[in-house]
Amino acid sequence: MIIIHVVRKLVDFIITSILWIYFTAGFVLIFTPYIAWLYLTGKTDESAFQAVFHRFFSVFFKLCLALIPGLTIRTDPRLSSVHSSVIVCNHQSYLDPLLFIATFKKHKTIVKNTFFLVPFFGWFMKKNGYIPSSANGKYMALVLKHLGEMKEYLNSGGNLFVFPEGTRSRDGLLNDFNKGAFSIADQSGAPVVIAYVKNTGRLFRPGTGLFNTCRRNTIELGYLGKIDPDDPRFVNAPEAKAEEARRIINSYFNNGDNSN
Repeated sequence: MIIIHVVRKLVDFIITSILWIYFTAGFVLIFTPYIAWLYLTGKTDESAFQAVFHRFFSVFFKLCLALIPGLTIRTDPRLSSVHSSVIVCNHQSYLDPLLFIATFKKHKTIVKNTFFLVPFFGWFMKKNGYIPSSANGKYMALVLKHLGEMKEYLNSGGNLFVFPEGTRSRDGLLNDFNKGAFSIADQSGAPVVIAYVKNTGRLFRPGTGLFNTCRRNTIELGYLGKIDPDDPRFVNAPEAKAEEARRIINSYFNNGDNSN
């Protein structure tokens, strides 16, 4: 048993190393020349940078599927066809936002302020139009700018995806939902699409730097419903929308064999 455990850890380490090499070296070897090309051709709008991120993480998950035996990733076509919406979802792993980026070519999200401090990566997130989670200090102007443009962005076909728990769940249970994403939906007149992510926490667990590569796993990104902006039960009621979205996601995970 000890030998099997050591071998599995070694396999985890090797595959994790390959994935991290792609992730880190890719920013230098793929992003740098591509960004230079975007500037040379004058294509420096947000949608161009979002498309780069989309392609990069699409390849990342294809690499995961190629390297990790027994891994399957399923995305509900009803979700992948969503546009012009605020999408809310539970949060299990750092892989969750990457999975959404790989799903939607035109996307925005809300990111913790600390990530904007990372050299080059923070600059790239700004170019993508990602929104700091707090409007404190130097980020106030950036937050107000994006929120002011959000209605036009959503009307143009883009999606804003948000994890209203604000942090990853450590035990698979849903935390309380912040109402920010639902307020944005109200202000923009956009529908709220309710999604779920399942089993990303099994592949890349909170608190560890290694991918869990020796266990069969099916990651799911699914569609649970939609709250229309003209639904009389929820007009200008972000708290009620937040409660309803949390109820629907909670019901999914508590109904049948849907545990994380």
